[in-house]
Formats: sequence, structure tokens, C-alpha cells
Amino acid sequence: MYYIKSIFLVACISIISTQTQAQTNSDSTKKLPFHISHLKKLDAEELKDKKEGTTLTGLPRLSSDPLNGLGYGFEGALLFNGKRSDPFFEYTPYRMKIGIDASNTSRSERKLAFNLDRPYFLNTKWRFRGEVAYEKNPNLLYFGTTNKSLNTLDKIAADDGMPYTGKDYDSYNNSLTGNYKNYNTYTKEEYIVNLSGEYSLFDSRMRVLAGYEIAWMNITAGANSRLSKDASAGKIVGLGKSVVTFIQSGIVWDTRNFESDPDKGAYAEITNELSSKSLGSAYNCDKVFLQYMLYKKILPKVLGKTILATRFGIGYTFGAAPFFEYQDEWASQGSIEGLGGSNMLRGYKQSRFLDRGMYFLI
Repeated sequence: MYYIKSIFLVACISIISTQTQAQTNSDSTKKLPFHISHLKKLDAEELKDKKEGTTLTGLPRLSSDPLNGLGYGFEGALLFNGKRSDPFFEYTPYRMKIGIDASNTSRSERKLAFNLDRPYFLNTKWRFRGEVAYEKNPNLLYFGTTNKSLNTLDKIAADDGMPYTGKDYDSYNNSLTGNYKNYNTYTKEEYIVNLSGEYSLFDSRMRVLAGYEIAWMNITAGANSRLSKDASAGKIVGLGKSVVTFIQSGIVWDTRNFESDPDKGAYAEITNELSSKSLGSAYNCDKVFLQYMLYKKILPKVLGKTILATRFGIGYTFGAAPFFEYQDEWASQGSIEGLGGSNMLRGYKQSRFLDRGMYFLI
């Protein structure tokens, strides 16, 4: 475990060491209580469009998902930008953000979340984030927790003793009748609180972070479901009610010019989540996640603001972790759910693939 962590740490340090150290001191920088890299300064276009004072922004959410049905909701934020005379105005997307995310679907998936983000708190190098959320989803999929979940559906069915020989998901799902109805589905209900703090180093290009998360979980599934069978056989833990707590830590390297909508720069992070029964959790486990993102304009004089964006992530879960934690990777900007679904692996159902170790490249 410590060998893998060391590899991740070396990779992160290598990325940091390759970054340019050149700095330029503008008039705005001189007004700051501490130096911030010119790489973090907003472009003239963003500065022109950025509004002073308080701004309310948001969009209705309309969706159609084969698992959760028709969805509707709202995602918005109250942004406190401050005055243009504030020296941080040119280096931050906002001085404070209060966000809300509320949604519901025709198949009873529900979510309500409130979040807070406060960069450069009281003009210091500290940044604080917080989230309080409730979520219930009765349509989550489970095909196991090993690389056997990569198998085609006909092979998965054969391993489970089901008379199915096709390969596409719809025909497979339609074949699940009688005792096999809802065989691969389960319900997750979750209340969660997440708090974290970040401290800036190296002219705000680096941040070290620490946080705490507590979640009250309730996982339910049919008696004949694959999840219940694996739990009864001792293959997985996590079925039923439990409390999960994590002590979080990490390092972030961030040279994006405008983190809400970057058009240049890089973002790299390595995070760790430690869960222990001695800290009030129902489980003893440890999770490591490494992520890298790159943004670059493509022929800006010809294509304008056309941006190449790429992203790589890899994570591993150690110890006796509940199965639902395999798919949840903690990043400083929020959790990442893998693998499958519109946000991570389009064309495959959410959580279609699951294992202790997973990676993605987008």
C-alpha cells in the first residue's frame, strides 16, 4: 500500500517540478497581501465579463436517463465577487459561492445538496469548502466488485446460472423476470456532510488540503439480488445501515487561469481518505486517488476559444471497504463516480464496472 502511495507522490512531485518558475509582478500583484502567480490571473476577456457585487446564476436541469427515467431540477449558485478594486478580483472566480443542487426523476432518484466555497478566506492563504447533501437512488446497478464485471453480459449471466445468451443491456434486462427481477439493482440512501480546508503554497500554484467526511448510509436490495447473495457469501460488505467517516488529505497543483471555465493551465492532485473504526466509522479502509487535467487553446487566432481538454484519473481502495466506496473517488472539488454513465464513461450504464482499482482517460 505504501509503495503505491509513494509512486503517486513521486508522480505528483514530478509534475510540480516541471512547471515554470517565472513570475511577473503586476500592479495588482503588489497590492495583494502575498504573491500569486501570474498564471492564475484571469484573461482580459474573463475580467471584462466578470461582474462586481453579488450575482445569482443557475440553470434548470432536464434529463433523460435509461436507469433513472425523466429528470428535472435546478442547479444554481449565489456568487459574491466583490469590487474590482479588490486585488483578489483578478485572481479568483469569486470571493465566496453558495450553491444548491436539487433534482428528482420519474423513477424516484432524488438529490438535494448545498455547498459553500470560500477562497482566500479573510484575505489569507486559506480556502474552505463545505457540503451538506441528501440522496436516494433506487436504480443503482451492481455486477460485482472485481474485474469480472468487465465480462460481457452473456458470460456474467452464465456465471450466475441464468439462461441468457445475448450481449446488449436492454435484452439482458428484459430477461430478468421471476426470481431474477431487479437482480442487478439496489437502493442507496445517503445523508452526508463534508468539510475541508486548503492552504496555498508556491504563489498559490500548490495547495495542501485536509478534510473530514461523515455519511449515514442505508443500502437495501432484494433477497434474490446479486448484491444480497454476495453479501451473504461474505464477498462484500456494506449492505444495510452504516456510518462511514473519512479523514481526508491531499496535495493539489493548479495553474488554471480561471477554474470555473479554464482555457489554459493544468490541474493535478493526489488525495487520500482514511476510514477507521477508531474514528467512528463502521469500516477500516484507505483510498488513494490521482488525477491530472490539462487545458490548452487550439489555434486561438483561427478557432477562437476552442479548447483541448483532457483528463486522467486512477484510484485504488485498500482494506475492508464497503462495496459502494470502490466507485467513489474523492477529489478536492467533489466526488467522482466511476465507471459508467454520462459523466465518466458514456455508452455504459452508471457503475457497470467496479473494482478496487480503476482508472480512466478522457
